[in-house]
Amino acid sequence: MSNRELLFLSAVSAAALIRRKKLSPVEYMDTVLAAVERLQPTLNCFITVTAEDARRAAKAAEQAVMSGAPLGPLHGVPVSVKDLIPTKGVRTTFGSIAFADNIPDRDDVLVTRLRAAGAIMIGKTTTPEFGIKGQTDAPIYGVTRNPWDLERTPGGSSGGAAAAVAAGLGPLGLGSDGAGSTRIPAACCGLVGLKGTTGAIPYQEARDAFANVIAAGPLTRTIADCAVMQAAMAGADPLDPWTAHVEPLGRVSPALLSQDLTGLRIGYLSRSGATRTSADVAKGVEASLKVFSDLGAEVQEVRVEIDWMPEEQRALYLTSIATNLGSVVERLGDKTDPVLRAFVEAGKAYDVATYVKALAARTRMFRAIQGLFESYDFLVSPTITRTALAATFNGASDVVEIDGVGVGPTQPGLTGFVYPFNLTGHPALAVPSGWAADGLPTSVQIVGPRHADSGVLRLGGLLEQARSWAHRRPALAA
Repeated sequence: MSNRELLFLSAVSAAALIRRKKLSPVEYMDTVLAAVERLQPTLNCFITVTAEDARRAAKAAEQAVMSGAPLGPLHGVPVSVKDLIPTKGVRTTFGSIAFADNIPDRDDVLVTRLRAAGAIMIGKTTTPEFGIKGQTDAPIYGVTRNPWDLERTPGGSSGGAAAAVAAGLGPLGLGSDGAGSTRIPAACCGLVGLKGTTGAIPYQEARDAFANVIAAGPLTRTIADCAVMQAAMAGADPLDPWTAHVEPLGRVSPALLSQDLTGLRIGYLSRSGATRTSADVAKGVEASLKVFSDLGAEVQEVRVEIDWMPEEQRALYLTSIATNLGSVVERLGDKTDPVLRAFVEAGKAYDVATYVKALAARTRMFRAIQGLFESYDFLVSPTITRTALAATFNGASDVVEIDGVGVGPTQPGLTGFVYPFNLTGHPALAVPSGWAADGLPTSVQIVGPRHADSGVLRLGGLLEQARSWAHRRPALAA
């Protein structure tokens, strides 16, 4: 097997080869780390590379295989971890100079569970400062670039993880998604990205566990890798009240147990908080819907009027940033990201009444989405409204353009289809849907009822089978 083939091997396939003693974890890790060393100066997708620790772990993994020890489902497989997630003894900066020397004394539970499944961490991937925006750059490390086009962003805030996986720097990336931050990079980089049902896997890093809208989740090149990684992280955690009694991936609807989708009802969300979608993105969604229709599903455009609360979402988002991060801006000033500074200032302008009204709007939107699932089994929409923005796009002041038309700020102009499902807690999966005229990937989003995570993955798997994408590789990975 060539190094290129090895780098783009799925996690599931790599783990199977390792179990059968057909692939050395040490040789596999050396190949991945050599690729990281080669591509990191170009992509800038890692803040910290833990090469020595990874090589030691690979040697231990190989010894475990040879001795016949019990092996986890991801034994010997490299994984990268977004730098918002604490890792014991490994610098965790949150993308900010304020935490440039922060060395946690604990692993987040998700890191613990991935290690228990046999995965080996190769490093911490870049994130915008505190994960606040849909592009990945920060004063502490500079600009992260998209492997498909170095002048474009890999999305954010899990952009470093997405760039690494898309470039073959390990098959698994752990991201997090508070307003699309796993699905946006998946869409920009031609990957699978899952935001599970709130509570499907724990999220210990939430400041307000009870009102949490953030879900950590996988960034992978295949549906199978996504499912195995998600299952490895699932299970109740005493620090996350949403995880109690949640089944790891939820139950699969009987309608999904074969490739005959007759009777399955799919609602097409052509509009949301976003007002416009590019022709290339729309074409990819239509092709995906045709796959489901050809398998027997009934596809209908959703005509129900829903208040997608774009302004109220901004109020919730920006007041949280101002409250939690305002002190960092006050202390460090222009050493912080200008977008962070702008968001803090904007957040300070909201009053308590506006915030309380926004909470009520969130409840109304949740109930409206719940109502849709009385008529539809699943919802399908674009993931983001166009292909990746410029790598240097300024999320505080620049205007998103779609097919030459300015549509406004990134939220909701770019991300209007993703943020609602953080607020409602429904599982949402981004999967590749095709390729645009500019050579970049497009993406479709599959949304299910709460705790139907297996269902959205199953539909994603049917798309993957009908319109394969994992064989596509960026030219720079050659």
